[in-house]
Amino acid sequence: MKNQPTVISGRIKLKRFDPGYCAGLDKAKTRKLTAKLGERIGELQELLYANSKQAVLLLFQGMDASGKDGSVRCVFKHVNPAGVQVANFKVPSDEERAHDFLWRIHHAVPRYGNFGVFNRSHYEAVLAERVLGIVPKETWLRRYDQIVAFERILVENNVVLLKFYLHISREEQAARFEERLKNPEKYWKFSRADVATRQRWDDYIEAYQDMLNATSHAAARWHLVPADRNWYRDYVIAAATVEALEGLRLKWPKLGKGLANLRVR
Repeated sequence: MKNQPTVISGRIKLKRFDPGYCAGLDKAKTRKLTAKLGERIGELQELLYANSKQAVLLLFQGMDASGKDGSVRCVFKHVNPAGVQVANFKVPSDEERAHDFLWRIHHAVPRYGNFGVFNRSHYEAVLAERVLGIVPKETWLRRYDQIVAFERILVENNVVLLKFYLHISREEQAARFEERLKNPEKYWKFSRADVATRQRWDDYIEAYQDMLNATSHAAARWHLVPADRNWYRDYVIAAATVEALEGLRLKWPKLGKGLANLRVR
């Protein structure tokens, strides 16, 4: 598609979006631009930390092999890791199951001044738990509104929430799985669960589509990121992150009261 949008502001059908879309950009030039955007993110991180009045949370969802880890490495290449809090939500523990489904999520929200990364997130509660039949339909349907309300609370309390859905094609996923099976250094990334999930491809895509339509709200829109081309995927995410950070219009804090005349000897 010639003008494929990346920010979802209305109802969409995923089959109309090309996972290989790249806006006609040149691969080499775009990679250089992405590198500059990464450097800019590193610069803006210092401003974010110096002010410590906002947090920036990047949330990634997508099918297996869509590039969530690779995106994080690219975007935060020039960032001080001490200022990044990463959460990767696995199967809930006994303690987590003893609370509502958002309890462990809120606990992982980054502190002011820091970046946060959710590699998968609370959206698994309307994706995997839906497709695998872990919760009934009336439960996961109710969760859409609960998620939106939760995210509005975060945004109203100075958390900048950037949500990225990495849209990969079934063919490209197969190619990446094959690569993992041929590369001893990537064996660890592959499991039988990946095959089982792939067999439910249509069910997951339907769940993702419903999720995007129900939870792309004014306070936190979904970014639909074509993920078949890693270089374009990384560019879209880096550009959106820089735009959000620059939109905060942060300035360096002024010298503390009474410090102007202080002399260090």
